Amino acid sequence: MTNTATSTATDLSLEAAQTIVTAALGHARAGAMNPLAVCVLDARGALKAYAAEDGTSLNRGEIARGKANGALALGMGSRSLFKRAKDQPFFISAATSAIGGSLVPVPGGVLIRSAAGSIIGVVGISGDTSDNDEASALAGITAAGLVGDPGQD
Repeated sequence: MTNTATSTATDLSLEAAQTIVTAALGHARAGAMNPLAVCVLDARGALKAYAAEDGTSLNRGEIARGKANGALALGMGSRSLFKRAKDQPFFISAATSAIGGSLVPVPGGVLIRSAAGSIIGVVGISGDTSDNDEASALAGITAAGLVGDPGQD
């Protein structure tokens, strides 16, 4: 894929967000994954781009958005949120309530960082295993010339 959406600015461009969606879905198709829903939010949490493949199950978009919201709200990739959910379930429950219920603490919510390291957005993906969702998000972010931060175990 030709990288025409590289962003060196501090904001996530629409072109970069669309590249992320397209490349993430391309990665999933190449890996014969289940149909995905992909949600890209900017640093404010505003929806920048979204797509749901034919055959996604009901509410996959809401789950993808929950992965993205949680990562953005707490400033860590949802892989780290998954670890915190296991280690500190009461904290994750309280945080979920504090952000209005839209926090899904499993891998697939990947922060988008600028070359300087600042958070400029987030991708949430749902539809396959959490690890495959995360891998698709990272493929999309890389295709846009940006840096993905999935969090740590």
